[in-house]
Amino acid sequence: MSFENNPFATRSTLEYELPPFAFIKEEHYLPAFYAGCEEQRQEIEAIIAEPTITFENTILAMEKSGQILSRMLHVFYNKSSSDTNSTLDAIEAEIAPKLSAHQDAISLNPQLFERIKTLYGDRDQYNEEDSWLLHKYYTDFIHAGAHLTESERDLVTSINEELSKLQAEFGKRLLADTKDLAVVVDSVKELDGLTDNQIAACAAAARDRGFDGKYLINAVNFTGNPLLASLTNRGLRQRVMEASLLKGDRDNANDTKELIKETTKLRAKRAALFGFKNHAEYQTSNQTAKNPENIHAMLTKIAKSARANAEKEAVVLLTKAREPIESWDWAFYTEQIRLEKYNLDSAAMREYFELEKVLRDGVFFAATKLFGLTFKERKDLITYHPEARAFEVFNEDGSKLGLYIGDFYTRDSKRGGAWMNNLVNQNKIFNQLPVVCNNLNIPKPPTGEPTLLTLAETKTLFHEFGHALHGLLSNVKHIRTSGTNVERDFVEFPSQVNEMWMLWPEVLDNYAEQYKTGEKFPQAWRDSLAESGTFNQGFETTSYLAAAILDLALHEITPDQEIEDVREFEKQALERYGLNYSPVPTRYRSTYFAHIFAGGYSAGYYGYVWSEVLDADTVEWFKESGGLTRANGDHFRKELLSRGGSIDTMQLFRNFRGRDAVPSELLRRRGL
Repeated sequence: MSFENNPFATRSTLEYELPPFAFIKEEHYLPAFYAGCEEQRQEIEAIIAEPTITFENTILAMEKSGQILSRMLHVFYNKSSSDTNSTLDAIEAEIAPKLSAHQDAISLNPQLFERIKTLYGDRDQYNEEDSWLLHKYYTDFIHAGAHLTESERDLVTSINEELSKLQAEFGKRLLADTKDLAVVVDSVKELDGLTDNQIAACAAAARDRGFDGKYLINAVNFTGNPLLASLTNRGLRQRVMEASLLKGDRDNANDTKELIKETTKLRAKRAALFGFKNHAEYQTSNQTAKNPENIHAMLTKIAKSARANAEKEAVVLLTKAREPIESWDWAFYTEQIRLEKYNLDSAAMREYFELEKVLRDGVFFAATKLFGLTFKERKDLITYHPEARAFEVFNEDGSKLGLYIGDFYTRDSKRGGAWMNNLVNQNKIFNQLPVVCNNLNIPKPPTGEPTLLTLAETKTLFHEFGHALHGLLSNVKHIRTSGTNVERDFVEFPSQVNEMWMLWPEVLDNYAEQYKTGEKFPQAWRDSLAESGTFNQGFETTSYLAAAILDLALHEITPDQEIEDVREFEKQALERYGLNYSPVPTRYRSTYFAHIFAGGYSAGYYGYVWSEVLDADTVEWFKESGGLTRANGDHFRKELLSRGGSIDTMQLFRNFRGRDAVPSELLRRRGL
């Protein structure tokens, strides 16, 4: 097959340069990958061969390089995370180390680095956006190791290749083990407490796996399961929780413990080459936190109060339980207390959160009120999966803004969790508008039944759409600084801010209706949700902090240290912080911590609470400034969302807020 006929060979001619999914086949990926690597290699060689050094023939030329590769990777990694199979797994295993080597050949090239360094010395002569791009390239190359000796660069390259293999393998094993740990239930009587809709979803999941006449509770990526809040059968709750805690930790073909040992050791070894004590120091050096000490200083302030609050909550739960509270009991009895204390019935609440209403009359409505955006579903556009829906997004004046793709349902071929991907990055170099995707894992009901969301799933949809807005509203010159291309511990900030609109009265009025009767969300529930803002925050904060601390501990080992027993290491790390509390397990155990072993959050999971300081302060600004108004939306868009990472991100926050963030609002929000 001639490469000229490969769908990735040229820019898409479809609207918004949407990839031509109707023509993309699995056999197109590898040829495009190798052709793309070769094209970019030649482009980089041409840059180095230029006798003069200018911003245009170096930095701008690098921005423009690798377009075939970029097109292929955007499509491939979106597909492999949302709808994988054995063929795609094999392709990922093949390209992971080769992509790492290709990227290292660029970022560790000493001649290229000399050009960047020369320009960096005169960076003050450029405009703000170009100067910051130059700063980003310079720091990227330093962080990659371009300043190291030749032998050190070679070692970095080999380590990166091995790490890329380990990361791909971790994701593959975890997906397989998560699927395998689904709990099969023989009798509907065991599902007492679930709604008819939830039971029907379990029956459909069982049929899809060939368990006709039975029921299946699929495992989720984090610790626990949303159904634990409703199941009255304690034995089944225990089965579900224990299966959840075992993901990647069964000493079988899908066990991840050895991958963890190898990964953390290699990361520590690489950090030492850069002069850092450990990977956590290396990784945070180019984040807003700057170093692990700053992170520990913040987390330490929160951890003690969080654990104390969790223990107080457990005492209250004991008033409802007949036995000591275990991890599989917490959600169940919490729901009883929530109902008794605040009259909040989570199961009944789901009937007011129908997916289509939440999406169109909640998520989209808030974006319309705040930013003037409008949305039009484009059923004529073919996406990467039949369940992935495309929406055209317009500015208030009717001009085109971009394309939003929503892929909301869980499936065995999709990795767990929820995330946002780009298929096309907004930039002015190629005059490209953004194409962004949101992936969630909502259980799909039987045909003809409504998709009813939990409060948590509704919050997740608002959260992920906050990431999508960051990509859609981007209005920058360069690809490197487009949209969500910001520091890892800043990227969650805009998405967390967008969660506030879920319960904003004007938004809630518009979407939360009982799906059969049209009854509005009861005022008593609204009041109770406001009153219960700090309810169960001891659990929530302890569970999250335990994962953040575990992440740091795993990446604060030095090259001469060995993790001999992953389970024991995990236990000791949590005990040092006082967070080893069995009724409240860490949100992610090491063996299924995909954020840090199959994603980009290594030594960075703290970023959620770090960003929440900015988020809580911003929410307070919106409340003080009149809430959901176009003026507020325009200010947030102009000063922050549209700027991507085109200037220093903390300066972006100061430009928006008028000052640095203060943590008091976060502490108040979490009842700490």
